[in-house]
Order: sequence, then structure tokens, then C-alpha cells
Amino acid sequence: MIPDPRPHTLFDRILGELDQALRTTWAANDTARRPSPASAVQAETELSESDRVLSEGLMRVNHTGEIAAQALYRGQALVARDPLQCSRLLAAAAEEQDHLAWCQLRLQELGGHGSYLAPFWYAGSFLIGTLAGLAGDRWSLGFVEETEKQVSEHLDEHLGRLPEPDRKSRAVLAQMRIDEAGHAAQARADGARELPPPVRTLMTRVADLMRFVSFRI
Repeated sequence: MIPDPRPHTLFDRILGELDQALRTTWAANDTARRPSPASAVQAETELSESDRVLSEGLMRVNHTGEIAAQALYRGQALVARDPLQCSRLLAAAAEEQDHLAWCQLRLQELGGHGSYLAPFWYAGSFLIGTLAGLAGDRWSLGFVEETEKQVSEHLDEHLGRLPEPDRKSRAVLAQMRIDEAGHAAQARADGARELPPPVRTLMTRVADLMRFVSFRI
């Protein structure tokens, strides 16, 4: 196929983002570039029903978080001024796509499903990401760093709450924790500005609401 020589207009990019939103929230997320860390777990003790329900809820929260992460990064990338920052945001989004696929696979193994509010989480997160990007590249980087700090804390909490026999979910979250810390470190190295305390508090409250709802729905 001959590549289209025309530069992408803003309208083209918006259409591309709409396509990505539909793929993220409705399509099967089997596009991971890396194999799931759970595949390295050779044997696993069968979970009791109560443990399975807990693991399912926790992994649904993480699956929802990865939907939001896709939207946040892509919203920021859409309006980034610096081409290098745009490229790094999209690279981080690609890693988050791995996480999304891993969480979906693990949810399926647990007999569960993603949040029924996935389109709402995506749309809201994309708007937040776009607003963060419009504030300026260094503020946008600060938003990335703070988001990943809070995600890392959340993952630490879930690693502590997962049933001990659920080694597959634990392997997935452990690798996600490493990747998220890397995103925060990259943003800091690129010149992220520290967000004001009220903004950080608001981010925490919004994330808490998303976790509470998506655990159940």
C-alpha cells in the first residue's frame, strides 16, 4: 500500500483518537507487545470462591485504571507542544496497552469482566489529560509524575490485598509497578513541575471514586 503523503490534520487526529477510544473500551485487548508476566507462573493453587471474587474485583479496578491511563496519555499527547514529549507520552501509552491486555486476560481467567462504565472512564480521563496538556508541557509532565506516584501507591496496596495463592495476578501487578515507576522517573527527568497540593488532592479523590465504583460495577 502506498503511504498517504498528506500531513495529519487536527481533524484526522481526532478521528484517530475516537477509533482508539472504541478499541480500548469495546474491543478485545489482545494487542500486548510483551507476554503477560502471569504466563511465567507455572502452577497456582486453586482459589476459593471468596478469594476469586476479591481478586476479580481488584483486577477490574486495575483494568479500569489502564483504560484511564490510555485516555490520559493520549489526551496529553494530542495537545503536547514538544514533539519529543508527544512521542514519549505515546510510548508510555503503548506500555499501558500491555497492562490493559494483561489485566483483561487475567480477568477472563478469573471469570470476571471489565467495568461496565469503561466508556465513561475513558471519556473523563481523556478530557482531564487534554486539560493537563493545555496547561503546558512541564505541567503536563508534572501530571504524569503525580499520576504515576499515586498509581504506584495503589498497586502496592493491591499487592498487599491480593489473596496469597493468586500468584498470577501478583506477577502482573508487580511488573506494572515497575513500569509505572519508570514513567514517573522519565517525567521527572524531563522537567516535570510539582503540582499544587489542591490539584494533587483532587486527583486522589477522583481516583478513589473510580476505584470504589469499578470494584463493584
